[in-house]
Amino acid sequence: MDSEAHEKRPPILTSSKQDIAPHIANVSEMRHYLCGCCAAFNNIAITFPIQKVLFRQQLYGIKTRDAVLQLRRDGFRNLYRGILPPLMQKTTTLALMFGLYEDLSCLLRKHISTPEFATRSLAAVLAGTTEAIFTPLERVQTLLQDHKHHDKFTNTYQAFKALKCHGIREYYRGLVPVLFRNGFSNVLFFGLRGPIKEHLPTATTHSAHLVNDFICGGLLGAMLGILFFPVNVVKTHMQSQIGGEFQSFPKVFQKIWLERDRKLTNLFRGAHLNYHRSLISWGIINATYEFLLKII
Repeated sequence: MDSEAHEKRPPILTSSKQDIAPHIANVSEMRHYLCGCCAAFNNIAITFPIQKVLFRQQLYGIKTRDAVLQLRRDGFRNLYRGILPPLMQKTTTLALMFGLYEDLSCLLRKHISTPEFATRSLAAVLAGTTEAIFTPLERVQTLLQDHKHHDKFTNTYQAFKALKCHGIREYYRGLVPVLFRNGFSNVLFFGLRGPIKEHLPTATTHSAHLVNDFICGGLLGAMLGILFFPVNVVKTHMQSQIGGEFQSFPKVFQKIWLERDRKLTNLFRGAHLNYHRSLISWGIINATYEFLLKII
């Protein structure tokens, strides 16, 4: 009897491990998406007021002080007006950015025999292109933050409804600069993240790793924020319009260039605030992402 009972136990343990294994594998596969989502939420909650000041500068070409005064006049009630679209957009797009990048990198390595740099660059571009599906959320965020539209709608639902009568294409105004920004910034972010961290002082503690990840992400975010700042200025102008002609990227850029007296400094008005916001935002995102990746 004892012998028979002993012989029956191993299959029970084996079956239990077989049941648990797929669950563990699924969690492992999804953790990049989950970490990206949580990192985005943490970032948006902290930096939204800074982003709103920057938005006003991009749209109207005004100084930081004037943008802050605009927000003060709008009142605290309107300070977090428009946070739902970026919260929805960023949690989704950053989940896709990190998750798809890892999944596509593995997939492409298995099926394409090219240098790893090329494979990872292609994966980064494809991940950025997929993120652009959620451009309508970025579009609505722009409308909600523009005080010219305050009397037309008061929340995300009303803004989406206001665009409905213009057709599906209206939701994707500014798609070209979004695609350009997402693709190339992803390539640079994922391509330079490792090398930059390697040149930082060697971390020996968890807190030191967190600091290094913050510095690495922050430096990259600040650099990319400056590099793609004019692209975001054009995107903001495109997306602040409701209805009417769909103008090309070069045409909108030329219009802004003339409005800003053909001065590069005027085109980059707000770039210093964007630099600091990106430094903080991407520092938070990268540090949060890497921290969660270690504990999940």
